[in-house]
Amino acid sequence: MTDSSDHTDIPREADAPRGEPRFKRVLLKISGEALMGDKAYGIDLETADRIALEVADAVNRGVEMCLVIGGGNIFRGLSAAAKGMERASADYMGMLATVMNALGMQNALENRDLETRVLSAIPMDTIAEPYIRRRAMRHMEKGRVVIFAGGTGNPFFTTDTAAALRAAEMGCDALLKGTQVDGVYDADPKTSPDAVRFDELDYLEVLSRDLRVMDASAVSLMRENDIPIVVFSIRDRGCLSRVLSGQGACTIIKNMPGEGGSK
Repeated sequence: MTDSSDHTDIPREADAPRGEPRFKRVLLKISGEALMGDKAYGIDLETADRIALEVADAVNRGVEMCLVIGGGNIFRGLSAAAKGMERASADYMGMLATVMNALGMQNALENRDLETRVLSAIPMDTIAEPYIRRRAMRHMEKGRVVIFAGGTGNPFFTTDTAAALRAAEMGCDALLKGTQVDGVYDADPKTSPDAVRFDELDYLEVLSRDLRVMDASAVSLMRENDIPIVVFSIRDRGCLSRVLSGQGACTIIKNMPGEGGSK
């Protein structure tokens, strides 16, 4: 365990390490809220550009990147369902929000000279390619960044589950979850100044303690496929580079000795 004060010692982008990345292929899961920056709604273009710069740095270091972006900055299906909207309709609206975010991030990435493809689980041929697993893998092998939009294409599943599913399908070495805090804590660090951050956790401990890092279905899928989940702060410049180099504040969720997945 590491004291929560450690997260303040994160260098700026210029100080990020340039060592050999420890992962060859990763899926980066970003919440929709992360794209808001300091705004109350929608996409902050400066924030999107900063994240695109981080992704560009990883690609230039030889990392194959794919992304899943949530839609909470535009529409959150579960919240709408709680207020009386029919759940399936609310979830479909949330999926459409993820497509909007994917197009926005595609624009930011292409402004950084990265070839990017948006693949949607919901067919919408005018603006995105349909999700086909072999096509997605071929894009990544060619060095393109792939953004998976539309969730799983089914209601009642979150983008966390979609991220876990795509990470397994793409044969990723890790699922990186960029959040608003620099890892998993035993309490909310925003309200509990004495909260302690975990350096490492076992999948089963995350599930048994209900730490709510990701949906239980997503954590279970990662455990079954023995793909580590790395939780870090996407708000700090250079943090993605540091995580890829095996440094920086984060929490790694994986099978501990004595445990095992099916991979």
